[in-house]
Amino acid sequence: MGERVREHAEVLVGWSARIEQGDHVVVRVAEGAHDLAVAVAEQLGERGATIATAYAADEVSRAYLRGHDGDFETPEHELALYEHADAVLSLGGGRNTFATADVDGDTRQASARAVDPVREARLATDWVSTVHPTRSLAQQAGMSYEAYQDFVYDAVLRDWGALAGEMQQLKETLDAGSELRLVTERTDLTMSIEGRTAVNSAASVAYDSHNLPSGEVFTAPYATEGTVHFDVPMTISGSRVRDVILRFEDGRVVDHAADVGEETLTDILDTDEGARRLGELGIGMNRGIDRATDNILFDEKMGDTVHLAVGRAYDACLPEGESGNDSAVHVDLITDVSDDSRLEIDGDVIQRNGRFRWEEGFDADGSA
Repeated sequence: MGERVREHAEVLVGWSARIEQGDHVVVRVAEGAHDLAVAVAEQLGERGATIATAYAADEVSRAYLRGHDGDFETPEHELALYEHADAVLSLGGGRNTFATADVDGDTRQASARAVDPVREARLATDWVSTVHPTRSLAQQAGMSYEAYQDFVYDAVLRDWGALAGEMQQLKETLDAGSELRLVTERTDLTMSIEGRTAVNSAASVAYDSHNLPSGEVFTAPYATEGTVHFDVPMTISGSRVRDVILRFEDGRVVDHAADVGEETLTDILDTDEGARRLGELGIGMNRGIDRATDNILFDEKMGDTVHLAVGRAYDACLPEGESGNDSAVHVDLITDVSDDSRLEIDGDVIQRNGRFRWEEGFDADGSA
């Protein structure tokens, strides 16, 4: 086992999940993530936690979904597992990133609705998702396996406390704002953020952050109006999706299109009523992630990007006692803001062409 695998496990268990003695921990292990799972189990043992492991393979899911008649029931035994867990660590990997591409949309929707209580129970824990570099993920990213390993560990093994301090400036700006406007060559979108609390996503549950790597600041917008273009290609539910356009009226998607993967997009938006509303606005600030790899865990944190998610809103962004957008899905879509773009809060430009107003090189009036 490589030293970087052990360091990854230490960051995940210690910094990210903050596991303590006696914690009940579920470890979800994807294909190809065996070495990381072994290192994580060692860390959990040293901390005196209890462990239950679950196997998570896309090919197994495909076989089940294609074999089912579509009349799904909530798996109460899985629900009970997460209801009794303190933390859930999901170790991504896999052998084939398109393994579920031939599962039809109606089946996906029915399954998502049936397992929604399980998802809610998992999200009620101190959950953290990460990924172990595998050859299939390297292939999907268009990289050699060795280069992809370096990319992953450069994103994961960093000074998270220092990055948290940098991101705090954006969090405070969002928290004080009422209306946000995103403008690019093909986007003009406004949304309300008044009364919301932004999350400084510094890869730790102590920051209400649940991804490793992380490096974004996100909030839960509402009252969305206008049109947005997403130009970063990605794989969703095993299908390629590219150049997505969403048009919002009264906070709801009323029209949509995609150059590639429009049927997949339609299936997502038709899951339930909440799937046509935004659950998240996220702004990428991890400039250690400098290229898209067709993996949302990394791509949405990339510097010079903004992502929006249709579907479920995260409770951490909402006032106590208030319910945000509810849905069985939460699907992120990404747009590049490195050129010909600006992000405004209450009319003030806080980011232009990827540079924030507190950074060197920020162009306040767009004259450069």
